[in-house]
Amino acid sequence: MPTQEPGAQSGGPRNPLRDPRDRRLSRIAGPSSLVLFGVTGDLARKKLMPAVYDLANRGLLPPSFALVGFARRQWEDEDFAAEVLESVKQHCRTPFDQRVWDQLSQGIRFVQGDFGDDASFERLKSTIDELDRERGTRGNHAFYLSIPPKAFELVCTQLSKHGLAQAVEGTWRRVVIEKPFGHDLESARALNDIVESVFPPDSVFRIDHYLGKETVQNILALRFANQLFEPLWNANYVDHVQITMAEDIGTGGRAGYYDGVGAARDVIQNHLLQLLALTAMEEPISFNAEDLRAEKEKVLAAVKLPEDLSLHSARGQFSGGLQGGEEVLGYLEEDGIPADSTTETFAAIRLDINTRRWAGAPFYLRTGKRLGRRVTEIAVVFKKAPNLLFRDNGDEDFGQNAVVIRVQPDEGATIRFGSKVPGTQMEVRDVSMDFGYGHSFTESSPEAYERLILDVLLGEPPLFPRHQEVELSWKILDPFEEYWASLTEQPEPYAPGSWGPSSADELLARDGRSWRRP
Repeated sequence: MPTQEPGAQSGGPRNPLRDPRDRRLSRIAGPSSLVLFGVTGDLARKKLMPAVYDLANRGLLPPSFALVGFARRQWEDEDFAAEVLESVKQHCRTPFDQRVWDQLSQGIRFVQGDFGDDASFERLKSTIDELDRERGTRGNHAFYLSIPPKAFELVCTQLSKHGLAQAVEGTWRRVVIEKPFGHDLESARALNDIVESVFPPDSVFRIDHYLGKETVQNILALRFANQLFEPLWNANYVDHVQITMAEDIGTGGRAGYYDGVGAARDVIQNHLLQLLALTAMEEPISFNAEDLRAEKEKVLAAVKLPEDLSLHSARGQFSGGLQGGEEVLGYLEEDGIPADSTTETFAAIRLDINTRRWAGAPFYLRTGKRLGRRVTEIAVVFKKAPNLLFRDNGDEDFGQNAVVIRVQPDEGATIRFGSKVPGTQMEVRDVSMDFGYGHSFTESSPEAYERLILDVLLGEPPLFPRHQEVELSWKILDPFEEYWASLTEQPEPYAPGSWGPSSADELLARDGRSWRRP
């Protein structure tokens, strides 16, 4: 009698398509609902609702899925469905299919109410109970808080008070929290305590949409699936690492949120420190959430701040002028920005990682608005080769090898190395070898929010930072924020379309280095 193959179920023939090692089958969410708080905001309209439709269109949501909106608007279910449909048609990634929409729209509900109103949450409870009975959501519900951080506590308390946060055996309740998670270490700890007093730690999903991007996850594949990189991925060979997130726009209607927060809190504390952790971490023993997070936390805990923050940090504010042939306003001239605001729109810092792998190879992080172009990249810059043979070449002809991972907009990776120029002379120049996701794979990368929403519904937390990571990130950034708050002068102005203030260039020049031009 033949032995049963691994993964086969007893009592029947093995289905090869159900082999867990088979990557052809996508993971599909089980019966569940997604309850959206803050459905009238830009994030819900441009990202979350289209992502839900795209998941349905890709066949990754079950027929028993439901989408519930919660807001103050005096809407009926049909009004909310019309809003969802409009946002889907404007912003969805996959082609619109009426049959997919017809099925999805049957599970759309709306609850009108205020965060502080008990009756509103009772109506939400009734709606969820009705979905369990009529739609077959089976008691599985995720609450997505796309709302101002100051409202997190109230909504979590209300969910607990009305029995919405507590899952009975065999079901689940989860909460999704958008950044910013606090504004410093103290507020982050207080918020963590509140949220985790209502939901178990494994049921709290802190969204950092960068971690949902294919190219961010590809950092792990690039490093650990290739023998080419990992032996060189250390301070013996790496001179330094630059992590850049640049935007070519201003505050874009977010002035009320942005002023008082600034570039460092908005981007460095979450996105860039997460990219730093993934770039610098040791190989985890598996991709399980616990193992992956443990290695990231070790890196963040090993970050060492410069002794003199004035020499190893820079901040700036964009001024008005011409950018791309258009006249643009300076930060202080934008609507809703106080004329004396000291909020930075550009920030750069140097960090060192006190581990055997990285001691001596600094990490430079920078982010800003109204810069030369929209780009996010990680550049691992290697030490110069000893120039013994090519003495006729100047240093500017060929510099340092680099591996550049592009997170957006043209996702991929570039390797820079020296090569001989055609001709009779032994002349060497830097060239680049480029890999683009769009050229190498026939399928386009899913939107980050598609991956993250699906992971929430599946209960898979590897891409979500837990509270220890959030607190460690604030421990790194808080000293810089306190130093900048102690300064009396305004952040240094920089021209729109440039790459930031001159103090950012000086920061690297002191170490004998210069910023990469993305």
